[in-house]
Amino acid sequence: MPYWQLFYHFIWATKNRLPLLDEKTEPVIYGFLRSKAIGLGAVVFAIGGIYDHVHMVVSVPPRISIATFIGQVKGVASAKYNQGNFSEERFEWQKDYGVFSFDGKRLPYVVAYVNRQKEHHAQKTIIPVLERTASGNVKILRERSATYLTDYEDWLKLMRNE
Repeated sequence: MPYWQLFYHFIWATKNRLPLLDEKTEPVIYGFLRSKAIGLGAVVFAIGGIYDHVHMVVSVPPRISIATFIGQVKGVASAKYNQGNFSEERFEWQKDYGVFSFDGKRLPYVVAYVNRQKEHHAQKTIIPVLERTASGNVKILRERSATYLTDYEDWLKLMRNE
């Protein structure tokens, strides 16, 4: 099996942005999402959201495409919920989703952002580009170049944890 470190931040919404993820539904849906992701060989770092959308921070193995992964995770969660008679209301997702890749150094920050979704939305401190679920006129998220190491020796020390 190959070595890999592939980190992704997914976001997707309920169909028509209906407020389906209440305090009763949310833990059930999150459990199905986590279970399917792990079953596909992924490592789940965080799942969070609010009443109409979900964020997931996950490491997906390279043997499975991103589109296949998210399709199966979303599909299984809604199907199992609807088959389980948890509610008379049908649970469905929007077709679109957003996905962002990032490096391991940013993992704690992305996890914290996802774990604090309710707080960010209540306080209106969301990061708009990380809330996107559809294409369109998308501003690319870029860091200032000064945050990147330009000296090869500094980079080597960082990678060696020196």
